[in-house]
Amino acid sequence: MERPNFSLDGRIALITGASSGIGAHLARVFASAGAKVVLGARRVDRIASLAAEIGAAALPVAMDVTDEASIVAAFDAAEAHFGTPDIVLANAGVADPGRAIDLSAEQVRRVIETNFTAVYFTAREGARRMIAAGSKQTGRGRIVLTGSITAGMTGEGDSAYAASKAGVAHLGRQLAREWTRLGINVNTVQPGYIHTEIDADWFATEGGKAQIARWPRRRLTPIEALNDPMLFFASDASAYVTGTHITIDDGQSL
Repeated sequence: MERPNFSLDGRIALITGASSGIGAHLARVFASAGAKVVLGARRVDRIASLAAEIGAAALPVAMDVTDEASIVAAFDAAEAHFGTPDIVLANAGVADPGRAIDLSAEQVRRVIETNFTAVYFTAREGARRMIAAGSKQTGRGRIVLTGSITAGMTGEGDSAYAASKAGVAHLGRQLAREWTRLGINVNTVQPGYIHTEIDADWFATEGGKAQIARWPRRRLTPIEALNDPMLFFASDASAYVTGTHITIDDGQSL
């Protein structure tokens, strides 16, 4: 039996949060699969270095996902350089740990605006461009949202983050339904705990090590575990899949 074809040849992907972690990793993966990649982030020095590493198939674009005008400008730059993105990976996110009674209003707003509102605006702008470019005829629009296993869990110290990711999971279904006849598939990938900058300091502590020890397999999820699911949702292989989410956590949420 033939393996699914996850090729992204001829595709253009815009990735938010591309300066580090999951975003930077998947920029390399998508480029290796044949896509031209637009790297969006505030840390311009980092995306410039990543673009230099990837080569001519990469375009670094300054992008603040909490500013809708910046999102629009990033899509404008992508279209001017490569053409209309037909893959959007809304990946940018932040974590501000702390008990609900201790978080400041500013911290809560920062998490919600970055993890939920910015995803909404990024996906919406991507859909507007795809529709204008003829996604209804091609059926090749792909929007992938980066969620989190915390969307379906309860804990102490991540209420704002978990709630924002729960919103992302349902937003994916809402947008999939709205755009289902316009040739755009919207799906969500919910990673488990992965060793990236956002969690590295915590998992180096005794508390972090104790958390890992409580998981069934007692290990962090390798970032490479995201490669095939993300390529599937971004490629033609997912033509008949929209409005769903998949959890990649090595059993951490069991």
